[in-house]
Amino acid sequence: MGSKTNASGQRARRPLSIFVVLGLCCFFYLLGAWQRSGSGKGDNLALKVNKMMTDCTVLPNLSFEPHHIDVEIVEPSEPKAKVFKPCDLKYTDYTPCQEQDRAMTFPRENMIYRERHCPAENEKLRCLIPAPKGYTTPFPWPKSRDYAYYANVPYKSLTVEKAVQNWVQFKGNVFKFPGGGTMFPQGADAYIDELDTVIPIADGSVRTALDTGCGVASWGAYLLKRNVLAMSFAPKDNHEAQVQFALERGVPAVIGVLGTIRLPYPSRAFDMAQCSRCLIPWASNEGMYLMEVDRVLRPGGYWILSGPPINWKTYYQTWKRSKEDLKAEQRKIEELAESLCWEKKYEKGDIAIWRKKINAKSCQRKSPNVCDLDNVDDVWYQKMEVCKTPFPEVTSKDEVAGGELKKFPARLFAVPPRIAKGTIPEVTAESYQENNKLWKKHVNTYKRINKLIGTTRYRNLMDMNADLGGFAAALESQKSWVMNVVPTIAKNTLGVIYERGLIGIYHDWCEGFSTYPRTYDLIHANGLFSLYQGKCNLEDILLEMDRILRPEGAIIIRDEVDVLNKVKKIVGGMRWDAKMVDHEDGPLVPEKILVGVKEYWVGTGKNNSSS
Repeated sequence: MGSKTNASGQRARRPLSIFVVLGLCCFFYLLGAWQRSGSGKGDNLALKVNKMMTDCTVLPNLSFEPHHIDVEIVEPSEPKAKVFKPCDLKYTDYTPCQEQDRAMTFPRENMIYRERHCPAENEKLRCLIPAPKGYTTPFPWPKSRDYAYYANVPYKSLTVEKAVQNWVQFKGNVFKFPGGGTMFPQGADAYIDELDTVIPIADGSVRTALDTGCGVASWGAYLLKRNVLAMSFAPKDNHEAQVQFALERGVPAVIGVLGTIRLPYPSRAFDMAQCSRCLIPWASNEGMYLMEVDRVLRPGGYWILSGPPINWKTYYQTWKRSKEDLKAEQRKIEELAESLCWEKKYEKGDIAIWRKKINAKSCQRKSPNVCDLDNVDDVWYQKMEVCKTPFPEVTSKDEVAGGELKKFPARLFAVPPRIAKGTIPEVTAESYQENNKLWKKHVNTYKRINKLIGTTRYRNLMDMNADLGGFAAALESQKSWVMNVVPTIAKNTLGVIYERGLIGIYHDWCEGFSTYPRTYDLIHANGLFSLYQGKCNLEDILLEMDRILRPEGAIIIRDEVDVLNKVKKIVGGMRWDAKMVDHEDGPLVPEKILVGVKEYWVGTGKNNSSS
């Protein structure tokens, strides 16, 4: 009886115990939720977070009117940001990897001394490059094609040296560019009209072009109105500031040379390439330079040669060369072109044009030396080789090797052949289309933040980590162009960018970019600082951005919030007015956007400046 009574009492108390435990759990849960909501008076941190999540403000100090949330960054107290001083005025046109003094210590053979030679870590400038006194925002496009302010590029030597060739003229306080060139003194338009009788420039078949030894890039400047984007390059040499003039005009160009290193472009990139008296010795080094042009020329693409040795019978005395020498040089070029599977289409007056065959099956002559197909896009600081880049395999004589491209502008959003064929890891046709939608959304957000995007105020744009080129494609317009940079440590997508009808270049952002200071109006960087974290000093990347950004130019940096906090702290010591804003999908997304404007200031003396 006793044990039975005890068991009955325990059963009676058990529901009561369970009820008490559940009641306590509910009480503490509600208490915790009340405190976390920010309504608890003792929870100051919750109040701050709640306020940060609900306040909606604008960016009062920037020169454009944004409509977004200004993110309040709560950080522990740390030392103030390092303040970067102005560099000496002698560095106004400093180009870190093409400086004359360093260049002259390298051999002149094969233009080695004109290639990239970057400073050692302890030789890097860690100061802000000053603009010259009197610097003025360049003329808007298309006026900038024909005019540039002297104060921005104060070099007159080309106005004298190239006076009869109509490169550039000096009038009052501006330079005028009549559109002439060494081989087209009557103007680039007339020259392009002649090319158009052989090359289908007008119908969108030709979209990307390469100008080797470009001068002030008048060929590229006048191709733009025909919807052709030319990547122009020339060395930093005695033709003072020729690439700087090109970029001041709003024309794509970089400092570069055909020397011993491969060009920083992917294989099968360009629909057309030209040398207009570029003085590159095409017949030398067993045809290595012509083989490098063949590597970057698309199957079915065109190569134009105007200048020595073409029309040597007319010019041999002017060129101060013998008839025999020039005749032998042209014969050698003809033989090389045939071995590369190029067909001569035209020669009249000063111009000769070849067309590359569309595949290997249509070649009549086999090349003895063939490059390794797996390494054709491995170009960064890689030596050029005396070998022909093989065509991708085809199944029929009519198939275009590597894939046929649509005419522009249809090719801009069509699935690029490299993606369709599965040669880009982890990128499918479906993910490519989703990427395009995402970047249209991102760019619309940028336009709401900065209403000048998409206008002629920003002509020269750069995407420092371009991926598939979505940013540039979403902005495609006659008003601007984008230099799509694919970092050498990122996935190799530059071939896709060119297949879309856009242009770009490989680069390692641990080094200086191959351009002059103050050559870009807007710089965009998506995930760049996360990519380079631990690879090199983030401070150096930001200083390089400052060097190439024009006064009152804009920056847009999209990255993870932890990385952006580090970037924002460094930027605090530079002459940028910058703010961090939330991702377009809201404050809970860890990715943020840093937007800003570079202040206007010019150098006035040693380590001094004026705003």
